[in-house]
Amino acid sequence: MGQGNGTENNNDAYTVVIFRGSTAKPLRFSFSRKAVRKILIGLSILVLADALVISHYVIRTNEVWELAGFRAEAMSSREQTAAFSTAVDDLKKRLTSMKEVNQRLRVMLGIEAPKAGDIANGRGGEDVPLPEGNVMPAIEKIQKNDVSSLIPGSPEAAHASDSLAAGSKVPTEQEMIASIKTSIEWLSKEATVQEQFLQELSMAAEQKSSRWAATPSIWPVKGWVTSGFGPRVSPFTEKPAWHDGLDIGAAANAPVQAPAQGRVTMVAFDPKLGNMVKLDHGFGIETLYGHLAKSLVKEGQRVKRGEVVGLVGSSGLATGPHLHYMVKVYGQTLDPVKYILE
Repeated sequence: MGQGNGTENNNDAYTVVIFRGSTAKPLRFSFSRKAVRKILIGLSILVLADALVISHYVIRTNEVWELAGFRAEAMSSREQTAAFSTAVDDLKKRLTSMKEVNQRLRVMLGIEAPKAGDIANGRGGEDVPLPEGNVMPAIEKIQKNDVSSLIPGSPEAAHASDSLAAGSKVPTEQEMIASIKTSIEWLSKEATVQEQFLQELSMAAEQKSSRWAATPSIWPVKGWVTSGFGPRVSPFTEKPAWHDGLDIGAAANAPVQAPAQGRVTMVAFDPKLGNMVKLDHGFGIETLYGHLAKSLVKEGQRVKRGEVVGLVGSSGLATGPHLHYMVKVYGQTLDPVKYILE
């Protein structure tokens, strides 16, 4: 089968001749120019419309995908915001608990005096019978934790009032972000305050620790008290006299221990006290050990609580082996028994 080119019979028509062989009669088809133009215009319009529809479909599809992506991103952002808000609330609770602990420690360490009453657990008023049916009033159903969180001026109170005002309305993301910003500002300020409190607590604890380490608290030697602090009858003159220390009877050469950490300020011999050692413990506290058989420390040496500083003897003016133990605070002699805890 062959196909020939179009031929024109006249100026207004196109003729298409199809040759089917050498013996068969050819087929002729004639088309007017107007019809051909209409067909071409129609096909062009159809192709253009298809192109517009396809491009519109592609654009809309992309927009749908973008919208779905935006929704997923918004949902993820909202979930992250909610999680962050929960974390901030948890930090607020922890910081509030730490604030309570810090306050208790400040009272325990003597930085602040305890407040009169307890603002969180203060109760009073007249007790009245329960209503009929033993139903608790609605206001009494508020839990203790809720009451403590509604203290005026606290961030929890503001948050609670906002929640009550909003009712069951779900907060928008912008409201959540604003609430988080407010909470972060509160956390920043409160963290700064608590950091200062912790520094004060650390300094106070260090001072208390140093003071305790420097305070005499143990028996310097194991034995029995042969003469207490205060007025007594002198064993030498048999007249009333003032005894400025504590005489502790013990076996000769028994070890004498430092009752607290300190520095040796004197190792000497005195006609009355015999061989003696004096320790400076700081904070105005000094201790003295007399009638030693031998001193085992040197001037300037630092000793710890329980470290041996000498041996019990009867040097100087003594009736037998014992230790004369003296405690001075800012130059005033005090009863050493008040500084013995064990």
